[in-house]
Amino acid sequence: MTTQSLDTDEPGLDGRPRSVSTDRTLTVLETLVESAAPLTLTSLAQAAGIPLATCAAIAQTLEQRGYAARQVVGRSHFWRPTLRLSALSARLLRAINPSDVARPHLDVVADQLGMPTHLGVLDGATVVYVAKSAPPGFIQFDTYPGKISPFNLTALGKAIAAFLPPDELAPLLEHLATGTGPKARRREVSALKADLAEIRERGYAMEDQEELADIGCVAAPVFDADERVVYAIGVTGFSRELLDVRFDEAVTAVRRAAARISRGLGSATQLS
Repeated sequence: MTTQSLDTDEPGLDGRPRSVSTDRTLTVLETLVESAAPLTLTSLAQAAGIPLATCAAIAQTLEQRGYAARQVVGRSHFWRPTLRLSALSARLLRAINPSDVARPHLDVVADQLGMPTHLGVLDGATVVYVAKSAPPGFIQFDTYPGKISPFNLTALGKAIAAFLPPDELAPLLEHLATGTGPKARRREVSALKADLAEIRERGYAMEDQEELADIGCVAAPVFDADERVVYAIGVTGFSRELLDVRFDEAVTAVRRAAARISRGLGSATQLS
């Protein structure tokens, strides 16, 4: 294949130009990273679905740039990725401010629903609000960056806890708080575990007058580049409006925003 054909752009699914050469290069790189063992050039081309000559040119370029290395065994060349990718990733992660990544998506949800939207993170058995977007209005909820609440009483906290590994969840189950809202339930580990299992199944968490009377929340988990849950995004409002009148709309909005924030943090999470 000629250099010209490698650089040819063709329309993507959305109608915008797509660089075939860039797409193929990334496919080769991803194939190397995902392989459990070094690959021969033939195996690499087959796994990537790219012509052998094109794959060879890409692999050699990656080698020259330090992103791939090869080992010669007899007459065979085995290719593997290098740790230069890890160094790039580390620098990128240090430069990313999760609040900055989340801000435009918080704004979209807040504007769409006309309700405050938050980004939360677990700190021990509490959830900390780290960012907020609120539409202008006469009614303002008592939520703010830095606010701390028991994880099991909030949709934000439960959305994160539901996706924690068992060894990280276990210590939290020893510190369950009792809410003051009219629908607060007794602090039973079995009931919370059942609730978390349902959250994992449906992909979002709810809070209905557990922490406070008349207040509800819907939240969805946010994942990082290692596909670990790190944050949750949630919208807060009066229960009768949020959970009755606009529930489906709120669920769709927070799940979409969570997926987009996850993608911004490097996750491969797909939009639902």
